[in-house]
Amino acid sequence: MMFDYHVHTPMCGHASGTMEEAVQSAVRKGFSEIGIADHLPLLYMDDPTLSMRPEDLPLYIDTVLGLKDRFQGQIEVRLGIEADYYPPTLGEVERMLDAHPFDYVIGSVHILGDWIFDDPREEERYEDIDIDEFYIAYLEAEKEMVATGLYDIVGHADLVKKFDRRASIDLTPHYRELLSEMKRMGVCFEVNTAGLRWPVGEIYPEPDFVRLAAEMGVPVTLGSDSHCPEDVGRDFDLALELLRASGYGEAANFKGRKIKLVPLA
Repeated sequence: MMFDYHVHTPMCGHASGTMEEAVQSAVRKGFSEIGIADHLPLLYMDDPTLSMRPEDLPLYIDTVLGLKDRFQGQIEVRLGIEADYYPPTLGEVERMLDAHPFDYVIGSVHILGDWIFDDPREEERYEDIDIDEFYIAYLEAEKEMVATGLYDIVGHADLVKKFDRRASIDLTPHYRELLSEMKRMGVCFEVNTAGLRWPVGEIYPEPDFVRLAAEMGVPVTLGSDSHCPEDVGRDFDLALELLRASGYGEAANFKGRKIKLVPLA
């Protein structure tokens, strides 16, 4: 089996191609499953270039479910969503997640304080921070996110390195705390190949994180974070190489918010 669980669509405002084209791309590449996981409406700001609006969510759900029916027998289409962790909006996020039949929810931290730190338009703010403290705050936020029980997958677990701004300290103790919480809550993480397409030039999360996760028995899944049909499954050869080198022989797939481990392709 091979699957890509992190695929975006034009509904987020910063992706190209159609949902159908993304599914067709996965079919051509011989995938057994594709998970459409666009951005849940960002309730902490109204920016149509970053996510769909709340009123667009029903259309998103119906379109993905329609593709699921249309491609039955060719590929399994999973209904996913990428939901931001931002404490002031958690109640409304939970309501939206409970209202729809998602197969899985990717939890992501894109904002700390008032800063969407992975937005290229905001990169200059890195010049004014203590990068080590920022990494620690980010990993602590991810741990808090996992503890809510709202999410199935931790998305791009070290997204803070996107612009190749690196911590100078050993992050292993903080990785271990996060992974311990993930194991306690039954949450997995994704090996996300999008980092290879950004200045950091490295898969999310870094190899040390993946190796430690394997040692601790935390399950993993796969995602390209594609924003165009051509990038579905992109660089999965490198992702599989990293997983095998780290000690993984299985990956997690999802249906109806239930996790199942299957052999790596």
